[in-house]
Amino acid sequence: MPSLTTPPNPVGQSAPPQLFPFLDLKAEYAAMKEEIRAAVDRVLESQQFIMGPQVRELEAEVATLVGCRFAVGCASGSDALLLALMALGVDSGDEVITPPFTFVATAGSIARLKAKPVFVDIDPETYNLDAKQLESAITSRTKAIMPVHLFGLPAEMETITRIARAHGVPVIEDAAQSIGSQYQGKSVGNIGEFGCFMQEISVRAAGDEQPLGQLAGCDPAGEAQVSGWVHQSPPTKCRSLWRIVQTGRVRQVD
Repeated sequence: MPSLTTPPNPVGQSAPPQLFPFLDLKAEYAAMKEEIRAAVDRVLESQQFIMGPQVRELEAEVATLVGCRFAVGCASGSDALLLALMALGVDSGDEVITPPFTFVATAGSIARLKAKPVFVDIDPETYNLDAKQLESAITSRTKAIMPVHLFGLPAEMETITRIARAHGVPVIEDAAQSIGSQYQGKSVGNIGEFGCFMQEISVRAAGDEQPLGQLAGCDPAGEAQVSGWVHQSPPTKCRSLWRIVQTGRVRQVD
């Protein structure tokens, strides 16, 4: 009798050959190899492994790409969401509207501040927040609206921002999966008060494998506040070595 955990393998039958790699990271690396190696050498020479000049360089590149006044690098996309909520003063008892169909960190960042995620269902055509259902979810306790740009497809930001402004509610864009995407000619992450991005990486650096985060915006007060939190909190700080790879990737976003 075959094992319940091991699929049957008839004698003489081998797995079919793989016709092409499903994830070819070597091809991406080949396009940036010399740039990355030279930059890694500069970091090793400087010994500034955390919050070095490479972090500021990536922040400038992301701000330019998105078209925002600033971008602040942090340890993960989850931290970017959390920092944006903190900058808007979200606290216990507040409500933040967001869609249920997203990565757990979207609602998780809200719950970390003891606020309440209020779910507005998705549009079955786009899988993003259904803007037609948004206004009915707004209450006196609504502190922010957090639409998600899923799979590179922007949410219906024209309707979302119109409703948000009518009620005086700020918008945080969860653009973790959509860096470089545009909505009506404008980069996502540069439409609401804050845009939050995640940049996945496939290498191990300093024993840590977290994805990288970026928070972008145009409010100088928000920039100073978020930057201060990042510099004061070791878990949210940026690794210089990882920023090298992501700077190369950002430059290839079209």
